[in-house]
Amino acid sequence: QVQLVESGGGLVQAGGSLRLSCAASGRTFSRYTMGWFRQAPGKQRELVAAATSSGMTKYTDSVKGRFTIAEDNAKNTVYLQMNSLKPEDTAVYYCAIRDGATWLGKFDYWGQGTQVTVSS
Repeated sequence: QVQLVESGGGLVQAGGSLRLSCAASGRTFSRYTMGWFRQAPGKQRELVAAATSSGMTKYTDSVKGRFTIAEDNAKNTVYLQMNSLKPEDTAVYYCAIRDGATWLGKFDYWGQGTQVTVSS
């Protein structure tokens, strides 16, 4: 089992920044993919950013140039730095991990989510 705990959400004005953290514990994977997802009210959950243990990253178009996913392996933590936030970034943000360094397949473990609210 893997436990993922997100933190860092909150209320911020448009144009501001937040850094989300996701601390992982429990089972480890030699190869893995970490993902940050979000779900806004009435909308489907979407993948925001992902990173593999091999160093690849990808972002959904709406956050490219504003969000950055990064890992601190020593702390077993993945971060999502969010800059130039917009009201449409408002959502519950979840981190997840998948066994294997691949963009394919479902994510195996999920955190409980952290609320991000961007005011206009």
